[in-house]
Amino acid sequence: MRYIARKLVILLSYFVSCLLTLIKNLLYSLTFTQRKDLLLFPSFLLKIHSLKHMNNPFVHLSVLLHETVNAILSDTNGVYVDATFGRGGHSRALLAQLGTDARLIAFDKDPQAIAVGQQLMAEDSRFSIIHESFSRLQPCLEQQQLWGKIDGIMADLGVSSPQLDDASRGFSFMNDGPLDMRMNPEQGQSAAQWLQTVSESDLADVLFQYGEERHSRRIAKAIKKELEHAPINSTKKLADIVATAHPAWERHKHPATRSFQAIRIAVNQELDDIRGFLPQALTALKPQGKLAVISFHSLEDRLIKQFFQKEAKGDDLPRDLPIRASELNPRLKIVAKMAASSAEVAENTRARSAHLRVAQKLNK
Repeated sequence: MRYIARKLVILLSYFVSCLLTLIKNLLYSLTFTQRKDLLLFPSFLLKIHSLKHMNNPFVHLSVLLHETVNAILSDTNGVYVDATFGRGGHSRALLAQLGTDARLIAFDKDPQAIAVGQQLMAEDSRFSIIHESFSRLQPCLEQQQLWGKIDGIMADLGVSSPQLDDASRGFSFMNDGPLDMRMNPEQGQSAAQWLQTVSESDLADVLFQYGEERHSRRIAKAIKKELEHAPINSTKKLADIVATAHPAWERHKHPATRSFQAIRIAVNQELDDIRGFLPQALTALKPQGKLAVISFHSLEDRLIKQFFQKEAKGDDLPRDLPIRASELNPRLKIVAKMAASSAEVAENTRARSAHLRVAQKLNK
């Protein structure tokens, strides 16, 4: 009986923990006005029932939410940018701490994210959203006469949970769907079209460089051989081809994981977008403004780390040159690097690979 009682207590504690997490994420998904409305208890259940963000059934738990918002927040009536709106978790959390005269401009390539953002625009006049990649930061902010006037910029890189969980988007091998993988399904080639046009050698290079797949050439050969007979139009078909060709499955990891990541990065030109975004973000900030970027795999994190280090070092001059470090014209100061806590990872397993890097623009 004592054993059963202990088990019941553990289960009850876990249930309460999950419930509190759900409530916390619900509150951070609301605007300031909606939070006040929730205080009117009779309408509480109706508010929860109606909070489905354009009837989207796919939930996204924002990673490193408080850490990211707190990292960039300085002037509560300042101007901020959310470079990757997604489903708006970071934006809503930031808006909850901003004053009435603040502004928040968000970017996203995904039409579904834009639909959620437009709903938030209708609810909160401080917020606006732009249907563009963050690699177009400069022309969009210049158009609004905000270039060099931003107090803080945050970006949550990679694919979002709703994109992964929605089989129709073609990002995941967990559920069968059309092989698309585009952040913006209205632009560019789908993954299925890209596989038809890419050469075997280029495909192998993509799998190796973007997926760090050791068996890239073998997998690329299998994919191109299948394409000689029939197109690969579904995620399940591609996953099965990769799994069959893969000679050494990693423990606790689907053999197609690295290949899907690599193809997605190539289709969306994700690393090129990051390379274009980082220098623009630094220039867009006002002096003392902060940039916070969350990455989920080593390729992204390496780009951010190298950019921060380069800009913190300043001019690339010979080491033996008699000059002080301050005279090298460093443009930023590295502020922090952090990972998701064990508690957050327990609540959201997708947070386990998340890394946040924060830098501050210097006065020069």
